[in-house]
Amino acid sequence: MAVSFQKRALLSVCLLCIFSVQATELYIGKATADITPKLPVALMGQFELRIANKAETPLTANIIVLESKDGSRSLGTTIMVSCDLVFIPADYLQQVRAEVSKRLPGFDVNNIILNATHTHTAPVLEDDPDKVSFQYKIPKEGVSQVSEYLQLFTQRVSEAIVKAWKDRSAGSVTWGQNRAAVAYNRRAVYADGTAVMYGKTNTPEFMSLEGYEDHDINTLFFWNNSKKLIAMSINVACPAQEVEGRSAVNADYWHLVRVSLQKKYGAGLCVLGWIGAAGDQSPHPMYRKKAEERMRKLSNTDRMEDIARRIVWAVDKTYEAVKNEAQTNVPLIHKVEKLLLPMRIITEEESKNSMQVRDDAARQIDRDPKMADQLHAKMTWFGDVVKRYERQKTNPNPQYETEIHVVRIGDAVICTNQFELFTDYGIRIQARSKALQTFVIQLAGPGTYLPTSKAVTGGGYSAVCQSSAVGPEGGQLLVEHTLALIDELWKEAK
Repeated sequence: MAVSFQKRALLSVCLLCIFSVQATELYIGKATADITPKLPVALMGQFELRIANKAETPLTANIIVLESKDGSRSLGTTIMVSCDLVFIPADYLQQVRAEVSKRLPGFDVNNIILNATHTHTAPVLEDDPDKVSFQYKIPKEGVSQVSEYLQLFTQRVSEAIVKAWKDRSAGSVTWGQNRAAVAYNRRAVYADGTAVMYGKTNTPEFMSLEGYEDHDINTLFFWNNSKKLIAMSINVACPAQEVEGRSAVNADYWHLVRVSLQKKYGAGLCVLGWIGAAGDQSPHPMYRKKAEERMRKLSNTDRMEDIARRIVWAVDKTYEAVKNEAQTNVPLIHKVEKLLLPMRIITEEESKNSMQVRDDAARQIDRDPKMADQLHAKMTWFGDVVKRYERQKTNPNPQYETEIHVVRIGDAVICTNQFELFTDYGIRIQARSKALQTFVIQLAGPGTYLPTSKAVTGGGYSAVCQSSAVGPEGGQLLVEHTLALIDELWKEAK
């Protein structure tokens, strides 16, 4: 059901964090925090429990702060933090905001955006059964605990935000885009209409890939007052999942992207990784695999290097085209809104099927407790569907509260969502946006999949009820609300 602007205003927790559209000067700060966990640590992103005893790369949180000023008068701020994590739990965002509020009294911490790159070789972030459906049986001794990591993350990210804020200085910004084939649609569709994530394509039943692949690489570039490039934000519609199955801490392809760009533009360059709408995308090829592998061997390049080179090539080409377009006086407007989206309804059949899988897994664990490492997450994942069905009996129209940000910077706009948002939704936003260039950022919060109607019909992981708290109806409402806020940004800038 559509919600009017008047009703949305009443629902908003922080509606209209509005900045001046006639800023005479832009101030920019940047910082990087090391958020690598203490080892050994349990990793998140697969059904089975994995314990990492080594870190192949550091995990980092990369931060850009922006302030528009008219002389000494501050007209507004925005803070963007990209984290090498699977998603951003609500507790993490709340604690970072609370800590920054202590350190920077009077600062509007609602303007802080945290997003995740969705690397599956990062630590487990939550273990409270009331807050997360996907649980692991983490040993209580000999392994870094979830509560320890929350404390480490909060302290280091908050300190880095404060540092970036205090070090901000006059600078300039511009934006641009290019294309690089990084993402593949990972849902195979078959003759009977079913769909399977990472399904086989070398079979007679294979008919197509389910959706569009977004190959745009959108980039924001930031310079200081000495014309030195100090930071960039790179928007790629592909989660960081190239080495997702390893049992080691790894920032995935973003680490190589950062290292490569820092070698060219300076060791102090801060690089934010933004994942576009990519709930049905991944870096894993679905076909022509042997041909790609042959070319990598002939060029002596592994897949991670190949992905990083593609992204860096697109960024380099964009930089060369726009480097003389840096601007200091740009419209800067930031809106934050809390939306209530209709939750996906669990059917009686879905509840019964989930209950059976949950109970079967529980019985296997009872017979062999060692199986808990492989089956506990699966058991709790399906068990959560049963809980949702029971809650529907007293609340037949459940709502899901979610926070979105829309930030205008010059002719570009940044819009966030918390989901693993299927690419079609991102395309709808970009196609209808009034901005010259639209950056869609997913996983700016606790992520569940948000599939399209087409995907729900096909079924399969990422489109079934276990995978998603919000369904296609909520997805389209998210699109419409985001576009309405973007429209407001352009009206206010007139």
